[in-house]
Amino acid sequence: MSRAGIVLVGLGETALTAHLPALLRHPSVRVAGLVDPVDRRRALAQERVRAPAFSDVTPFLDDPAVDGFILATPPWVTPALLDRLVRSGRCVLTGQVLATTSRAARPLSALPTEFRSRVQTGLAYRHDPALAVLRDWITRGRLGDALLVRAHIYGELRDRADPKHTERIETALGHGMPVLHEGSHVFDWLAYLFDGGPRAVEDTWAFPTRSGLGQPNVCGARLVYPKGTVVLAEFGWLASAFPHAELSVVGDRGHARLDTGSFVLDLITADGAERVEFEPDHRTRCFDLQLERFVELITGVRAEPTPDLADGLAALALSERIANLARGLMG
Repeated sequence: MSRAGIVLVGLGETALTAHLPALLRHPSVRVAGLVDPVDRRRALAQERVRAPAFSDVTPFLDDPAVDGFILATPPWVTPALLDRLVRSGRCVLTGQVLATTSRAARPLSALPTEFRSRVQTGLAYRHDPALAVLRDWITRGRLGDALLVRAHIYGELRDRADPKHTERIETALGHGMPVLHEGSHVFDWLAYLFDGGPRAVEDTWAFPTRSGLGQPNVCGARLVYPKGTVVLAEFGWLASAFPHAELSVVGDRGHARLDTGSFVLDLITADGAERVEFEPDHRTRCFDLQLERFVELITGVRAEPTPDLADGLAALALSERIANLARGLMG
């Protein structure tokens, strides 16, 4: 069987450290091309793989050897590009955030079913087997019935030794609070763990830890999910240090803790403590599993994308709602 030809669009940090290595590891994939508007980034990627590289996707649209596209593009670029690519008849794996606003993503919501069925949303960490274990613990009542979930999602430290990285994060922050960039992952996890979205957003908050930022860099919300589960979510970017990032679930019968950096999972109940770990490292296994499911979509082994476009749009809508409510409270 011939290998699936996939073009990687956008050659930033995530593309070069996660998507491209996964593509090169997969035995049934051929890197059919590279796209980025920056010459330096195209040259850097071509050092690792022999593939045609262009500043635009146009040369690949009529190439019969191209079966799919992976978009590792900023969310303010993704909607128009995704619409164009999926209408070429190819499957597309998007970035984790589909757009900066639901309004910008509206054309994607209006895509015909035949096109929507070719879009896999790049919520890579949904694929981690640790989430399936945690879902099983919750479903079987090992933690209790009414649960308190604390999601502490802190990252993207201000790095004085790498001012270019800090500049990129500040640019992204100008397009939206951290909840818009990180929330899609977290709210997708919660939808998977609790079979859907929240019944209510009870309250929100946001503030900047220093002046001169395009948006508040710390924000959060309290949400109510079915069966009385309460979620306290916090998101933070661009400080010199942050609390440890984790997802914690507390109930009458036990406490589970998911380290969101490694996805090592711990459970403490009256019967004792247990730890669940998977190999290889968290990022490698998630991007490999995500790519495997994308290849299955391309080849027809998988009839429906997982996560699909609706999952990505729902996570974006909730993230945007929280950001807007928090902004409104700030006046």
